[in-house]
Amino acid sequence: MSDSIERKSGAPFVVHVPDAELVPEPLDASQIVSGEPVVTGRVLWESADGTQSRGIWQITPGVVTDTEADEIFTVLSGRATIAFEGGPVLEVGPGDACVLRAGDRTTWTVHETLRKVYHISLG
Repeated sequence: MSDSIERKSGAPFVVHVPDAELVPEPLDASQIVSGEPVVTGRVLWESADGTQSRGIWQITPGVVTDTEADEIFTVLSGRATIAFEGGPVLEVGPGDACVLRAGDRTTWTVHETLRKVYHISLG
C-alpha cells in the first residue's frame, strides 16, 4: 500500500517500522552544524486539516538545529543528544519516549542513525 492510500483510506493497516521504506526529506543547509546528516521519513497519517501527523522519521549521524513542534516520539533505534536552548540536555535511545514543545530551539547531535515514530500537533 502506498503512503497516500494509507493516509486517505482511513482503514486500519500495519507497517513494520524497523523495515519500513522511507523517502528523502529536505534538510535546510542552514540547519546543519556538522557532518552530512540525511533525513528520511514516511507520513502514515495526517488529519484532514493538516494540523496533526503521525509517521516514521530517520536521521543519520551529524549535528543539526531545529525549531520544534508539539511532538511525542519513541526512538526505535539509534542514539542522539538533544540540547534545548536555555534548557535541558536529553539523551535518547531505543525505547525512549520524548515530548517536545512547540517553539523550543534544539540542537540534535546524532551519534547513531536514529529512527523514531512520532505524533506531531501543529494546531
